[in-house]
Amino acid sequence: MSVSEKRSEVQGDQLLAAERRVMRKVDRRLLPVFTLLYLLSFLDRSNIGNAKIDGLTTVRQFTFLVNTALAVYFVGYVTFEIPANVRVLNLELYRLKRWDPQFWLPTLTLAWGIVSIFHGVVKNQAALFGIRFLLGATEAGLFPGVVYVFSIYYLRRERSWRVAIFFGGSALAGAFGGIFAYSIGLMDGVGGKRGWQWIFILEGILTAVISVVAYFIVPTWSHKAKFLSETERTLLLDRLQADSDAGTDQAFKWASVRDAFSDHLVWAYAFLFHGFSFVLYSFSFFLPTIIAGLGFETWQAQLMTVPPNALASFSIFATVWFSSKVNARAPFIIASAIVAIIGYILLITCTRPGLQYFGVHLAAAGVYTGNPLLLSWPGENVSGQTKRAVAVALQVTVGDIGAIAGCLIYRPALSGHQYRSPNLISIGYLLFAILMTTYLWVAMSWENKRRDRLLSGDTKVEETEDDRIRLGDRSVHYRYQI
Repeated sequence: MSVSEKRSEVQGDQLLAAERRVMRKVDRRLLPVFTLLYLLSFLDRSNIGNAKIDGLTTVRQFTFLVNTALAVYFVGYVTFEIPANVRVLNLELYRLKRWDPQFWLPTLTLAWGIVSIFHGVVKNQAALFGIRFLLGATEAGLFPGVVYVFSIYYLRRERSWRVAIFFGGSALAGAFGGIFAYSIGLMDGVGGKRGWQWIFILEGILTAVISVVAYFIVPTWSHKAKFLSETERTLLLDRLQADSDAGTDQAFKWASVRDAFSDHLVWAYAFLFHGFSFVLYSFSFFLPTIIAGLGFETWQAQLMTVPPNALASFSIFATVWFSSKVNARAPFIIASAIVAIIGYILLITCTRPGLQYFGVHLAAAGVYTGNPLLLSWPGENVSGQTKRAVAVALQVTVGDIGAIAGCLIYRPALSGHQYRSPNLISIGYLLFAILMTTYLWVAMSWENKRRDRLLSGDTKVEETEDDRIRLGDRSVHYRYQI
């Protein structure tokens, strides 16, 4: 080996070591705070399921309103989803592309924490519906906002693992939520309030307090990251620019919004989440009810939500870690859906509570594991910063329309045979998700091969760096992550 080759190898090793140091620094700054914020978000939206079996439905005004209240939450969520992340009808207030995430994301957290507290003092159905709508509106920007921030700090192949850790907050929220609900429920009668009221009030206060701390921790844009030195920022932006457009500072363009809405893959990502979102939220919101329906007491049902959610957390981290190692998404999404289907089949066909509870574990593992994989997919494959922001928001918006349906089917009229009909419908949505995953898998594989043929043919395809950035994922040099 020549001296120049040895020097080049040493420089390459030093560069890799420097990159690893920078990314560890980025991980320490982004992952803990964002995971905690999403845990709080999921806790505050789903604690109504714990409150339901802890006395909420014994209040005469709310007896038949819980399902509708859950659905109203997603009406607010869907309505404010895309405006919370890009400019729509020139409403600059809701444009994440213009607003600094260091201010925007903690402000959202503070807002929904305050709204969550007011759940504990509602007196009638109008107030309950109004507060649920506001909760959905204030929580709408967090998830797509964080996924978008990930896309400007991490390479495409690095994002799914980080999104998995972030999304793991939802499963952890289910685990902690059961423990919190059991413990807080013991305060029934304190201060003249019921246990279900204290669940909302105390968990809302917790969110509000943490949101204030988040103002000092949540990072700004990658090209202005204050927690990195100038040398570290340059290294971060260089590796991002070599991987995609994330290392560039792009202006908002309406053409990119239109491009997102006209891309069949963007819609496929959205419909894929639609299938999974139905089962995610129907399962997470009604898990205490499902377990109580197996014949367990309220306090037992609260605590028995912990093991399935703990298993789901482990399944998320293990599966997505392996997925990132083999650099594949589609096979693992399909496998997750199949595991969840098996869980639902056990719930439907078995008569022994022990086997049905085992089915709950499988359903939890499958439902929760598939979501971080599919939610990180457009962040990896949609290029062009504005287009990606729209794609991520559109995915969550269309997906959460499925959540609205999921909230409405687990109702008393369909509770026969331990919710057999809702469980069968959930299987149907999972099969739809498998179909959409297969469509994306085939379509992106075909397009990658078509571009390979173009570049290997006799006709020379030339693109400048500006062309590559302008074309984004339509560039002939761009390859989809399958």
